[in-house]
Amino acid sequence: MQRRFSDYLIISLKGVAMGAADAVPGVSGGTIAFISGIYEELISSISNINISLFKTLFSKGIKAFWREANGNFITALLLGIVISFVSFMRLAKYLLEYHPVLIWSFFFGLIVASIYFVGKQITKWNIAIIVSLIIGACIAFYITTLTALSNNDNPWFLFLAGTIAICAMILPGISGSFILIILGAYKTLSDALHDFDIKKIIIFTTGAIIGLLSFSRVLKWLFKHYHNITLALLTGFIFGSLNKVWPWKKTLTWHTNSKGIKTPLLEESISPFSFEGESQITMAIILMILGFLTIFILEKLGSKKQ
Repeated sequence: MQRRFSDYLIISLKGVAMGAADAVPGVSGGTIAFISGIYEELISSISNINISLFKTLFSKGIKAFWREANGNFITALLLGIVISFVSFMRLAKYLLEYHPVLIWSFFFGLIVASIYFVGKQITKWNIAIIVSLIIGACIAFYITTLTALSNNDNPWFLFLAGTIAICAMILPGISGSFILIILGAYKTLSDALHDFDIKKIIIFTTGAIIGLLSFSRVLKWLFKHYHNITLALLTGFIFGSLNKVWPWKKTLTWHTNSKGIKTPLLEESISPFSFEGESQITMAIILMILGFLTIFILEKLGSKKQ
């Protein structure tokens, strides 16, 4: 398709939104991609990276290779994702530590709106669709209740964490950052990005690339052969993830690192009226509405032909 510079700028902005979402443990960049109308093109473009693509490079040249790889789209999107993820990870860390209720409120509103916009794309409802939705919701909810493992910076473990987390990052409703926390690799990766530990970053990235190329083919096949069931499953994932982003939590167990710093290990969702500390209900509701409206804006951008 023919795209102008302004179209690629919008795609980069969608990448910024995806990167910001993936930097927050509990929010999926895949959800943003889906709502903004680029999800299936993204999955299709990634799955097209194979041996035949590189044969095109040698037989027909760089121009044909770049066109077949949808290079402009991938480059514009990745540029936004990388810039946003690296920069927003520090901001997210600060907000989660000092203003957790407010940041979770915004993303809660965002995800509630996402459920509607993803679900409405299901063209036919039957028992199989409903069961798929329930299964997706149960899986996602169960994941949000898992206890995090202790931090691990073993190279092979970091490689495996990258492979698993990237699969979650492209699934709407499943947070790649949250999967990293559960696996005990989130702090290792955030420290590596902060300290520019090139070795750890390369190991994680290699695992992520392999996982992405493999899993994208599975998703492309599912969309082609079981489109409505796949949409229902993804809608369920998003619905089940609401437990993770509920703003008011009670910490059940804590983790203390070698420096004596305590971080929540296992939490449960509670009523804002039972919350210990300042519940900030008014501001939380405002941010939920803003998050909700953000999805409407992204969906409007996604509905435009680019």
